[in-house]
Amino acid sequence: MKTIELDLTGCTYLDEIHERIRTAFDFPEWYGKNWDAFWDLLRSECDADMVIIKGESTLPKDFADSLKTMHRILDDNIEFRKSYGFAPFIYSITEK
Repeated sequence: MKTIELDLTGCTYLDEIHERIRTAFDFPEWYGKNWDAFWDLLRSECDADMVIIKGESTLPKDFADSLKTMHRILDDNIEFRKSYGFAPFIYSITEK
C-alpha cells in the first residue's frame, strides 16, 4: 500500500498549499496549482492508495472553502476508483 503524507501545517496562502500538494504527490513542475489541476493529476498520475492529511487545524479560517474543495476532490477520487474497478483509495485527516 502506497501512502502519501500531506502536511499543511502552517500554510499561510493557497499557493503554499498547492506547492505542498505538488511535492507530496510528486506531481510535475507544470502542476497548475489549482483544484482542477489537482483533480486531473490525482485521477491520472497518483498511484497512492492512501493520503494522510496533517495540520489542517493550523490553517487560517479563510481556507475553510479550499479545504472543503480538497476533501470533495478526494471523495470524488474514491468514487472514481470504485466505478472503474481500480484499487481502493482512502484518505484521513489527523493532527499528528
